[in-house]
Amino acid sequence: MSAPAASASPELKVLLRRLRLGQLLDTLPERAALAKTHQLSHLEFLEQLLSEEVTRRDASSAGVRARAARLEPQMVLEAFDASAKITYDRAVLDELVSLRFVEKAQNAFVLGPVGVGKTFIATSLGHIACRKRVSVHFERADKMFKRLRAARLDASYEAEMRRLVRVELLILDDFALSSLDPTETGDVYELVVERHHRASTVLTSNRDPSEWLAMMADPLLAQSAIDRLQSAAFELVIEGESYRRREKPGTGPENTPKQADGSPERGRPRAG
Repeated sequence: MSAPAASASPELKVLLRRLRLGQLLDTLPERAALAKTHQLSHLEFLEQLLSEEVTRRDASSAGVRARAARLEPQMVLEAFDASAKITYDRAVLDELVSLRFVEKAQNAFVLGPVGVGKTFIATSLGHIACRKRVSVHFERADKMFKRLRAARLDASYEAEMRRLVRVELLILDDFALSSLDPTETGDVYELVVERHHRASTVLTSNRDPSEWLAMMADPLLAQSAIDRLQSAAFELVIEGESYRRREKPGTGPENTPKQADGSPERGRPRAG
């Protein structure tokens, strides 16, 4: 019979709680037993404990930032269905996932028809940014315009615009889905000009950027904004079948038809 795991002394419990390490207490006996089994030195055991605590805190703080950014919690890159029948440029996605474009205050357009996973990809970039302690705000474009219109009525417009300008990664979903009136066009111009070369913006759209100009009320402001956006933007074009269908019960990767070797019929998404 193995010896029972040693428990933390009252004095140690007090010290850990004063150092805000009380979360370690729940699993400390088991960790100590494992350390003994693997013959870890005191320093190695301490390093392992602190490393796991840092990982836990990072995950917790990333979750708080993701909720504040209004990101859907399930839309993380790890959960993306790799067997989806869509095509895109893998190199471009890899570059966006690296977040180098955020470090350089560049932009990204995620483009394609309805339902191919544009929002999922954009949201997953937001989650990655949150893990790296980058400030993020996600919002559907039409809702942002409505919110800014309402802010004009209660004198909070300037504060709302400052918040949108300051955020390091602004993700606007379904941009130019419908026509923008003069006020909305002015809001786009203001945001783009203030964020140009200072912060990154991700736009998802069913329309090609060449069509955006026709969707905006003031051609001069629209041209100025779009030129700035495109001057430092990656374009990820996604094509294929609706990704949303795969979210229905019974249509996930575990239900994908298999080949003789057990692999999915269509395999991983290929580069577009």
